[in-house]
Parts: sequence; C-alpha cells; structure tokens
Amino acid sequence: MTAFTLCQENNLPIIVFDINNAENLKRIVLGEAVGTLVEA
Repeated sequence: MTAFTLCQENNLPIIVFDINNAENLKRIVLGEAVGTLVEA
C-alpha cells in the first residue's frame, strides 16, 4: 500500500503484470504494452 501511495503522490504510473511469466519484465522494459497501466 505504501508503494501505491508514493507513486500516487509523485505522479508515477504503475504497471500491474504477471510476474510468473519470465518474458513480461523484458517486454515492459522494451516498451511493449503488458498488463494494466494505473495512472493518477
């Protein structure tokens, strides 16, 4: 909950994704649309 609050207070987006899929983190770093983007 603290991480979400800090992101909200600092206008940082959060990407919610399946960490169990090994390729997802790589795809996010490469700029692909993976998971759900949560913005303020």
